[in-house]
Amino acid sequence: MASLKDMRNRIASVQATQKITKAMQMVAAAKLRRSQDAAQNARPYAQRMAAVIGNLASGVEGKPGAPELLVGTGREDRHLIVVATSDRGLAGGFNSTIVRAARERINELVAAGKEVRLVVIGRKGRDQLRRQYAGRIVEAFDMSAHKTLTIAAAEPVGQLILTLFREGKADVVTLFYSRFKSVVSQIPTAKRLIPAEVEAGQVAVDLGGGAYDYEPDEEEILHTLLPRNITVQILTALLENQAGFYASQMAAMDNATRNAGDMINRLKIIMNRTRQAKITTELTEIISGAEAL
Repeated sequence: MASLKDMRNRIASVQATQKITKAMQMVAAAKLRRSQDAAQNARPYAQRMAAVIGNLASGVEGKPGAPELLVGTGREDRHLIVVATSDRGLAGGFNSTIVRAARERINELVAAGKEVRLVVIGRKGRDQLRRQYAGRIVEAFDMSAHKTLTIAAAEPVGQLILTLFREGKADVVTLFYSRFKSVVSQIPTAKRLIPAEVEAGQVAVDLGGGAYDYEPDEEEILHTLLPRNITVQILTALLENQAGFYASQMAAMDNATRNAGDMINRLKIIMNRTRQAKITTELTEIISGAEAL
């Protein structure tokens, strides 16, 4: 049985840990508000761009010369999987959930005989995926140097994707990230970047009852807009990830703080029982000694 001194030292250690987890919870809560606002503010721009692309795509559908970024190469032999996670941990299963969804897709594609390459954003995703797919990772990006996520942070990733596609190393590009729904809910999401995914139910661009001829034509506009859309989608995913990370970290640190409190209470009960047993033993020895005299 541990001595009273050992019990006191252990209680002090858990109390110190509890202070750290409580501080991390408060920091995550403060950063969550800013990250949540940034993610929600980015959604209208991405949705509007998707609506414009959907409107333009309807005008070139089935026509020769349509951009390959929109219609694809006509093949599905080479797949590029882009996995976006955070650079830090202590957020429960946030990163593992994204990686698990990506791993399931990778295994399905490999089992079907497809060629699969990976681009990883975030150290946690890189560390998990390279254990099994080190030979498939083309590039890993570290976003910890960017204090604020802007379009400049997403551009290198977008440029690499476009380069691999134009070099014929990717026919289909899919992005995995976590979509922020609420503080207690983040949804692992797979979004196809190439061919561009024209989502059903997008709000159409309001033409005010008029008919418009595009100048330049739809194909030329799409050739300019589609590469930009890839970077925008990546930035949106990074912002969604950031909000989800802080929400998960806040919840994880809250649970850790509560667990530390429960452990402190249990240790105090054990310490008090140990001290009481020691006092009882000493009293028994004193009484026995007095009776012997």
